[in-house]
Amino acid sequence: MIRVRAFAKINLSLRVLGVLADGYHELRTIFQSISLHDTLSIRRVRGPFWLVCDEVACPADSTNLVWRAAEAVWTASGRPGSPRNVGVTLAKKIPMTAGLGGGSSDAAAALRAFARLWRVDARRLPNIAASLGADVPYFLEGGTVLGLERGDVLFPLIDQPRAWVTLVVPSFGISTTEAYAWFDQEVAADRQDRVWADLRVRPAADTRVGPYGECRNDLEPAVAKRHPEITRMVSALRDAGASYAAMTGSGSSVFGLFDRKAAADRAAKALADSERGLLSVIVTRTLTRAECRRLAAK
Repeated sequence: MIRVRAFAKINLSLRVLGVLADGYHELRTIFQSISLHDTLSIRRVRGPFWLVCDEVACPADSTNLVWRAAEAVWTASGRPGSPRNVGVTLAKKIPMTAGLGGGSSDAAAALRAFARLWRVDARRLPNIAASLGADVPYFLEGGTVLGLERGDVLFPLIDQPRAWVTLVVPSFGISTTEAYAWFDQEVAADRQDRVWADLRVRPAADTRVGPYGECRNDLEPAVAKRHPEITRMVSALRDAGASYAAMTGSGSSVFGLFDRKAAADRAAKALADSERGLLSVIVTRTLTRAECRRLAAK
């Protein structure tokens, strides 16, 4: 049996710079791995490929990126037909529709495992990953990485000192499609051409100082307009002493960075007490690129 970890990510910054020729948004984002992870257990079994998951809301069919990863690597190995004689058990810890990249990370972990199992050259994996989704290539890299274009043109950055992360996950999820549609509505409402130009050259009013200078999640205002809880949670983390706090990805999770675990724990308790029953709070930490690779195999 092969057992692998799939680590979550946060976006230390997410700037939307425009729209590419293919219709996707042009991004400049800084990804950061965190130790929160799902676990994939892959075993040899007789018969057609199967996938089971301990999270009821997680699809366990061909719409799941793990399943699609199996199909892609099987094809790359030169084997005919559909994947066979392998089953996957997926233990979910990364909340879904929370901006933490759980599905993409699961796919990247599965790609590595299937490549080992079916003897596919690992150098082929980035191209396969890109065919599955814009975030998937990042999870083959891990650590602190600058992502451009759709977020899939990657430039590894120097890892920052370890930070503790208080992660706040509200009871509602947000789809990526929704978040970008809301952002586009806000841009259109404020004369699109001027806004795109402004996004490229000048900081917005709520830009905050983060680990790489001026950091901001451009999706956060549009999402928070529909879900004011986002703003409240970010403010609560900053009030609790976070050196930096923001929504991650397209939401709904927000995070705060702390130098010490004790401070992250205190912030987690304060938010859990003030928002009892409306959210979950997780204390985790950042991971370097080397740690991601060392800890990936459980």
